[in-house]
Amino acid sequence: MSHNRKLANAELNRPDLNTYKMQEKTPLIIVLDNIRSLNNIGSIFRSADAFAVEEVLLCGITAQPPHREINKTALGATESVKWQYFKTTKEAINYLKESSYAVFAIEQAVKSTPLNELKLKGNQKIALIFGHEVKGVNQDIVDLADEVVEIPQKGTKHSLNVAVSAGLVIWEISNKIQFKKNGTNFEN
Repeated sequence: MSHNRKLANAELNRPDLNTYKMQEKTPLIIVLDNIRSLNNIGSIFRSADAFAVEEVLLCGITAQPPHREINKTALGATESVKWQYFKTTKEAINYLKESSYAVFAIEQAVKSTPLNELKLKGNQKIALIFGHEVKGVNQDIVDLADEVVEIPQKGTKHSLNVAVSAGLVIWEISNKIQFKKNGTNFEN
């Protein structure tokens, strides 16, 4: 028998839905700027659940739960993660700025900050904007962001799938937030 036995779900010690909703959340909000794929939306909800983000803001054409196709990949995360819908991403950004969030567009842009070099300030509350699968984050939304953050890439393709990008960025930012919270200097 392998010494690396897979754990059964019951051994993972995950909180039940009510406990999860009551637990402290990562001061992080995910903004979906016109995401068209229901599977991507569901996958992003699942990542948001995994890292206990505060909320997901669905904007523009981004579909809203409940939806069978979102649920296929969310696997119940639309029930655990708080979300709300905004007709436009600009409305969502106004809401975030009124609530003192730093707004980061995840996009390839002139003078963008590589994700691994991003420095967080104090106990900053952060919102991350992820854009349309083909068009990315709209330029007018990039213009409203406090900072543009880019995932460094070495391959021939121009971008990553939006759900993959969200998973990577949420993981990295969550770690940076946790290290700051614990008083650890997290510099790459």
